[in-house]
Amino acid sequence: MSDSGTPAAGPRDDRLRLFAFTSAEKRGEYLWVLRAFDHARANYVVLLHAGEIAEILGRIAGDDQAGRLTGVEITPLLEQLHLWGVLERSYDGSRAATLAEYRNRHFVYQFSQAGYQAFRAVEDVLGARLEDASLSRLALPDLLADMRELAEANRAADGDLIYRKLSRLDSTLSDMASRAAQFYLTLGDLVRTTEITPESFLAHKDALLTHMREFSSDLARYAPKLAGAIAAVEETGIDRLVARAAASDERVLLPLHEREDDWRSRWSGLKHWFVADGGVSESDRLREGTMSAIAAVLSLLRRVTETRKGGVSRESQLRHLAGWFAATPTEDAAHALYQAVFDLGRPRHLSMLHPDADIIPESRSWWEAPPVEISRTLAETGRTPSPGLPGRVQRNDASIRRLREGQLAAQRARATAAKSLATGGVYDRVLDEQETEVLLSLLNAALTARVPVSGRVGSSTGAENGVRLTLRPHDESTTVQTARGRLHLDRLQVSVQ
Repeated sequence: MSDSGTPAAGPRDDRLRLFAFTSAEKRGEYLWVLRAFDHARANYVVLLHAGEIAEILGRIAGDDQAGRLTGVEITPLLEQLHLWGVLERSYDGSRAATLAEYRNRHFVYQFSQAGYQAFRAVEDVLGARLEDASLSRLALPDLLADMRELAEANRAADGDLIYRKLSRLDSTLSDMASRAAQFYLTLGDLVRTTEITPESFLAHKDALLTHMREFSSDLARYAPKLAGAIAAVEETGIDRLVARAAASDERVLLPLHEREDDWRSRWSGLKHWFVADGGVSESDRLREGTMSAIAAVLSLLRRVTETRKGGVSRESQLRHLAGWFAATPTEDAAHALYQAVFDLGRPRHLSMLHPDADIIPESRSWWEAPPVEISRTLAETGRTPSPGLPGRVQRNDASIRRLREGQLAAQRARATAAKSLATGGVYDRVLDEQETEVLLSLLNAALTARVPVSGRVGSSTGAENGVRLTLRPHDESTTVQTARGRLHLDRLQVSVQ
């Protein structure tokens, strides 16, 4: 689109036209004019005319030539921004000091709502620091605390507190999602780039991997607690929660039913973050993305390490080789270089004759002789193809039978040991080697199921071979005598059924 403001066809032209100033010939001047409006807006001044904009630019533009504009130069810029829909124009007769000024129609301008959003989007892109991308794992404890306070506020019918907590939860989750998206986008650019700087990457690899692993660990620990907190909020009544939040909502220009629909939709989004209703929750999806990103960074680390060991990268070698080929003075020199590098110029002798050996003798070079059709087997292996018999399948039935018998014997031994544990318990006796192995396996399953966040942890269980081991909190530590030594359990008691 040109400065003339001629719109292009399309159903979204009224919105796309807002960004026309970014591609116009005087885009620098347009941007400084809009910055003047933004500066005045920060001082609670909304309406400006060309002279006031020139005064503001004189203070904020500095040495930038695009910002050194007079009122006469600014006026056509304001008119064009008005045609694009970025600014709104109105007539202010009170500013006219003379009858002539009154007749000349003194216009003032202000941001349109969509125009201000377009300007902020451009400024955010220009001022973005892509290296600031990060994962906000520290927001997870705040989310858990706010969710619990939200349940208490709904029980107490405190509409204002419900509104504040819901707003904070919505903004925190939105910020966390946008941060994660920006982080993985930046990380993807780093992994895919062909201009890897080994020194800069190796200097930050430990911090990068630690950051992602800590975020994944915290997300795995807090997700069950947040799902439980969401269930506690729903027990207090979602309809009452939504109605109270909408009543305290300060968007008075929206009807009450639209505010209720908006907050109900926001709560549904909050719930989907940590509770999977027949699908995958956003927290699970984010954790899977984090693990994939860790694998990608480790792969990049291997590539960088191999590059440093080799002295130069394969890409650098191929670039230099391409430069040598481009610098060869003749075609024969290029063929000689190809022969020296790849050694693929000399043909393999396959003992093949041309169909007309009198016309094409064996002594003629392959470069000059017409091609001869040969089979793929002869070209790859040097052997003449023959039908032959299919190869015999080698089976070692005895080894397969021995392995299967060993597996069954081990399973029977573990089942016997598990039954002995369930019958005799684990205390007041010494467990043999098989019983010790089964006990350790059950303890591993039970301890894996424990996801502590804060406070006291309840009991956890692990099952194997038809028996169930249960860990319960105990006032004192307990000790189990095993064939491998003493197993001390800190304030835990074990029962096997």
